[in-house]
Amino acid sequence: MPTLDWLRAEFHYGYDSGDVLSWIPGRRRWGEERKCGGSYRRVFTRVVRPRLFADSKVLELGPGRGSWSRAILRHIPNGELHTVDFQDVSPWLHPDLSAGRLVCHRVQDNTFAGLPDRYFDFFWSFGVLCHNEIESIGDILRSARAKMKTGGIAAHQYGDWSKLDHFGWERGGVPTEFRNKPDREIWWPRNDQATMCRIAGEAGWEVLQGDVGLLGRDPIIVLRNP
Repeated sequence: MPTLDWLRAEFHYGYDSGDVLSWIPGRRRWGEERKCGGSYRRVFTRVVRPRLFADSKVLELGPGRGSWSRAILRHIPNGELHTVDFQDVSPWLHPDLSAGRLVCHRVQDNTFAGLPDRYFDFFWSFGVLCHNEIESIGDILRSARAKMKTGGIAAHQYGDWSKLDHFGWERGGVPTEFRNKPDREIWWPRNDQATMCRIAGEAGWEVLQGDVGLLGRDPIIVLRNP
């Protein structure tokens, strides 16, 4: 299932996690946080917020309806957020109301064509790489690195079957029958921390942390563009 064609079609409705910064999560966010074993607000304050400055140029992959996008925009009043998605997210994110601070790029592949080179300070995604096979993740990391400034930081949530085994498949909302199916037939492809660190390194990134340790089910990797 996690082919480019599947990914282009699957999230046409625009994924929405609600307000990731509210102290009291909404019903949807509460359900997601139970499955991933952690707080979105804590992820933002510990992983994203420390990497944002007033004039930061941020690249976000797969924003959906903009749950994380809106949080990021609050903290870069003089900066820019560029989103990349297979869907046209403009009707949900309303970049026309952002005074140029939000630019939404609709793409058909993982090349990041059309985005400026050596431009971005921070690259973020949540709920995206967990649905990509290893080959696609490698393509994303290689292509995005050309768009990052030297010293730019990336942070991404991804899937880890070893961590999922410990957390619990049913508790994490991932069907146990996926264990016996090839990656092309499931929406949570095989990955683990060692593999993720290896492919990030092969794509030219320096791995700062393989997992920040804030989620019970999923790792979040932190990378630096050397």
